[in-house]
Amino acid sequence: MSKKEKGVEKINIKRHSLAHILAMAVLEMFPEAKLGIGPATENGFYYDFALPRTLIPEDLEILEEKMKKIISKNYEFQMKEVPIREARQHFQEANQPLKVELINDLENEGKKMVSIYKSGPLVDLCKGPHLESTGEIGPQSFKLTKISGAYWKNDENNQQLQRIYGVAFSDKKELKKYLQQLEEAKKRDHRKLGKELNLFTINPNVGAGLPLWKPKGAIILNTLKRWFEDEQLKRGYLPVITPHIGKKNLWEISGHWNFYNNSMFPPMELGQTLEDWQDQRKAKESEIYLLKPMNCPFHVTIYQDDKHSYRELPLKYYEFGTVYRYEKKGELGGLTRVRGFTQDDAHIICRKEQLAEEMKKIIDFAQFVLEKTFDFKLKIYASFRDKKSNKYLGNDEQWDVAEKTIRDVLQEKKLDYIKEIGEAAFYGPKIDFKVQDAIGRYWQLSTIQFDFNLPERFKMTYIDKKGAEQRPFIIHRALLGSLERFMGLLIEHYAGAFPFWLAPVQIAILPVSEKFQTYSDKVFKILKDEGFRVELYDQDESLGKRIALASREKIPYLIILGEKEEKEKTVTVRQRGTKKQARLEIENFLEKIKKENRGKN
Repeated sequence: MSKKEKGVEKINIKRHSLAHILAMAVLEMFPEAKLGIGPATENGFYYDFALPRTLIPEDLEILEEKMKKIISKNYEFQMKEVPIREARQHFQEANQPLKVELINDLENEGKKMVSIYKSGPLVDLCKGPHLESTGEIGPQSFKLTKISGAYWKNDENNQQLQRIYGVAFSDKKELKKYLQQLEEAKKRDHRKLGKELNLFTINPNVGAGLPLWKPKGAIILNTLKRWFEDEQLKRGYLPVITPHIGKKNLWEISGHWNFYNNSMFPPMELGQTLEDWQDQRKAKESEIYLLKPMNCPFHVTIYQDDKHSYRELPLKYYEFGTVYRYEKKGELGGLTRVRGFTQDDAHIICRKEQLAEEMKKIIDFAQFVLEKTFDFKLKIYASFRDKKSNKYLGNDEQWDVAEKTIRDVLQEKKLDYIKEIGEAAFYGPKIDFKVQDAIGRYWQLSTIQFDFNLPERFKMTYIDKKGAEQRPFIIHRALLGSLERFMGLLIEHYAGAFPFWLAPVQIAILPVSEKFQTYSDKVFKILKDEGFRVELYDQDESLGKRIALASREKIPYLIILGEKEEKEKTVTVRQRGTKKQARLEIENFLEKIKKENRGKN
């Protein structure tokens, strides 16, 4: 184990130990509390409780102080393996029914023994590991952050518990740095900025998880799509357009009907109008349709509509396809977790000998989009199958070819990656890209996936050099991923201050007074005719108030026009983020912003 891996393991053990200390503090405050589970998380820990009353934010400070006192008592963490029967009896006597339920689950899995940890007054069901004692934890290195509801075992049919979250780091300095990052994240929250900048809304009459794009948000989204479409066309991708629904038979062939049904909306029975249904007139003949959760079966169907020679491959179909996936209402959040979203979906259909070259091209494309265009830092994950598992489709030869291609390409391109055994999709291995935003958070965005399932299920073929039918390979590719999620990320990455080429309003024109309205109209027309997104801020307000308004809307350039500007045929320009102003001839300003608009590539 490397030094870095040892450090990660140590902090995770500390976080898990803090979850137990939190449970001790809660039991001290509420002796009748029922304990759920308390794992470590990416930056801290949480514990779920059934409590006699609803917690309030002020309770977190009280619990923190109790945790610090527990830490100061330096209780040892003592582990003991006990028979299932003994553990169940203990927790039954302690009136901890949720722990008893977990023990019964373990027994049903065939477990004979379980581990329990004792620390001070707390005895908890836990496989560990833990620190030697509570005293190893710096009392200033953790903080309780929030309270939320959580269904027991993540099942909405079970009782709702109260979840207490905490964060923890190696020392006070690291904690302070993270808490500052959280404060910055609150300022950048895309839900907050989306409302302030009038970009999107989610209305209960339309439905949870179904965002509506207002004009300014739609401008950003459409600009992004046009740019990305041009980039795909340059690279030989071919556009396709597919419907939002498909017949049941399509989803049975693809396997989604059985393998993906927990994420799909219920079917629609078509064969009558709404009026027929309202009047309770039965359909004479009906068909079952489903909202599409993925675009893949449609793209394969388009391929299947014609015969293909080996000379045509690779074929690269792309679509900005809107898909619908059922998400629990409590798990929805702004743009990052929705029920209807649009993907930059592409499928590369190719021959075996073309796999490596196509993978290189996709990785190059991903780096161009994510690193060069949007200035993200990347982490690459390569997910392979666990050969001991029987959950995977396809034969050994297909898996060996695909996994070797991934390893060889990443090695040839000298890219560091994190190998994840057992994390491959059931239909093939994959590469995922996580991007780091401006304040250090990582987001899952792009994915490149091999698929051994669809070519077989749809019996896809091409004609080889000898005139024989061969099965092609499919590579799924999404670089932006969900456009809604990508937009949420961009809003937070840029804190709403979009680069010039993406900004919904690129230039605001502010006449000093109505005397300069004619000159302002002329400058407005020049910029508009050049294709720039420009607005005239000529409201009946003082110049200072109009400058403040345009600044709050994070417009990249403000143009102020008064007597000197009109007389000299110039513009006074203030760039976003500064109070400095520069007077330029209109032609010089145009030259500057044209370069900036082209600079997106």
